[in-house]
Amino acid sequence: MDRRSFARALATALACRPAWAAAFARDRITVRPPAYSGALRNPLKGLRSGDPASAAKLPYASLAKSYLRWSDLERSVADGTDRIGEVCDAQWKGLRDINTKVVPRVYLDWPPSGHFWPADLPQGRYDTPQFQERAVAMIQKLGACWDNDPRVAFVETGLVGLWGEQHDPKPSASLQKAIGDAFVANFRHKLLMNRYPGDFVDYPFGIYWDSFAHKEELLTHLPLLQSPRLIDRWKTAPMGGETAFDWGTPLGKDPTDAVVHNADAIIARIRELHWNHLGWLSNYDQQNPQAVANAARIQEALGYRFVLREVQYPPTIRPGDSLPVSLSIENTGSSPLYYNWPLEVSLLDGNTRQPAWATTFPEVDLRRILPGVAGSGDLHAQFTAPGGLRAGRYLLALAILDPASGLPSARFATSAYFRGGRHPVGWVSVGRPASAAALPPFDDPASDTLHY
Repeated sequence: MDRRSFARALATALACRPAWAAAFARDRITVRPPAYSGALRNPLKGLRSGDPASAAKLPYASLAKSYLRWSDLERSVADGTDRIGEVCDAQWKGLRDINTKVVPRVYLDWPPSGHFWPADLPQGRYDTPQFQERAVAMIQKLGACWDNDPRVAFVETGLVGLWGEQHDPKPSASLQKAIGDAFVANFRHKLLMNRYPGDFVDYPFGIYWDSFAHKEELLTHLPLLQSPRLIDRWKTAPMGGETAFDWGTPLGKDPTDAVVHNADAIIARIRELHWNHLGWLSNYDQQNPQAVANAARIQEALGYRFVLREVQYPPTIRPGDSLPVSLSIENTGSSPLYYNWPLEVSLLDGNTRQPAWATTFPEVDLRRILPGVAGSGDLHAQFTAPGGLRAGRYLLALAILDPASGLPSARFATSAYFRGGRHPVGWVSVGRPASAAALPPFDDPASDTLHY
């Protein structure tokens, strides 16, 4: 079959998928995969849960807040990292199985529940050299436990003030320096966040705004978040936190009311400030159809959303040949994917849907695909098909891997999806002439639970 005849045959075979477009340009095929219109439970973003135990009950909770009492982690200075590990293992059990990671925060005072200071540290005395010394030592222990823990997404610096929100009292300048220096020194891999945009001004932290878009705090937060110091911080550090419904002028009387009646305003603020994740709001009534529909729109706006616009590749190769692949990815969300997760290309067995060959794109940093930045998702790579690859027809597929496990984890917003996390693009014939064929049936990416 000559190339022109093959192109006609391919177009006929794909006619049953009107959202799918394919065409030839010289020795490559260009595929424009069908976009997926629904919200996805993708990692490191979105409507998070308020605690690890509730994450499995919420449709988008790939993030879970983990509040940890200092006195549970350390009863006295004699306790080491083993105790921290035991407490975290108990609280975070099962999160790998539902592809959820935690955002931990250590606190000392939680009204009205009580105070949770270690027995050998004077309660309420944040202003002493002893507290500063112990805070630095605690951060060292936390770094040893969490900095390489794949269950940890981002870390809220916490520690000081009511609920670990760094107010009542606000950390002094000297305490901010001690804590800030300690977090930077002990967390080389995890991204960090502090509560107020006017604090920790010398540190590259993101913000956890625990009264997001609250009328009373907009007056102080908005000018700072849009100041030269912080206006681009979202590109390198996460902006998160939660909405609040227990004081002042909230977004609604409760999460359901906020999602049903104020979704447009919430989404506008998310996009304006490039917000990555929000809690509390996720507790909307899942039996309310309007709340469910609007929550999906909010989930789509939060964090990253990678739409696979175009893929180019050769439809036929021989074993040992070069396999050039070009992609165009658009981030239609509000923030980056904050860690450099590998982008996999594979050739799948058409029957088992398992990789016969797989590798990752070299020198590709998915963190650079920013919303609103044209061309930031244009990627190109030249691979070599293994010489031992048997002749046959394979499905070229793409996947974003969690580096902790090497398993597919983050999904593209395309309906071309196979259960398990890979996205089929089109057929590649290895060691034999190309032949046109429709792709196998797709699976719904929103109905699949991944793990790491």
